[in-house]
Amino acid sequence: MQDIINRLRAKKDDEGFTLIELLVVVVIIGVLVAIAVPVYLNYRQGAADKSAQSDVRSAVSAVEQFYTENGNAYPTAAVEVDNTNGGTPSKELATGSTQKFTVSDKTKLQYVPGTGGAYKLCATNDGGSKKFYLYDSTKGGSVAESKTITTANFATCG
Repeated sequence: MQDIINRLRAKKDDEGFTLIELLVVVVIIGVLVAIAVPVYLNYRQGAADKSAQSDVRSAVSAVEQFYTENGNAYPTAAVEVDNTNGGTPSKELATGSTQKFTVSDKTKLQYVPGTGGAYKLCATNDGGSKKFYLYDSTKGGSVAESKTITTANFATCG
């Protein structure tokens, strides 16, 4: 037994990794990072787009609750909430209202009243893919991406 221990102690020429082995590991890590970073950035854009959609959905709930609390009347003035570049994350639907629009980071939301109780809500997120999302009360349904809204006509929701 002592003989085996002495042989193991005497064999010291096989210590550490070779330079080639270390370079192979660095190349493998580099390839994995090159694959992972674009995928991660794509997920971040998608998450920002989903937050803009979610903000529109919650704004629809706030408008409908305002309608219920205020004698079946929708807000009559346009409301813009801009949380891009450190703006304000929430704003009242009307002066003195308990209902507020609250938006996520880097999101801009617009409420546009229409005729006959109709309204539109649109939003975009600067951290996303620059898509615009619209809810039109005359059509109902869900929040959908709008191809007609641009930065120029955002104030009127297209």
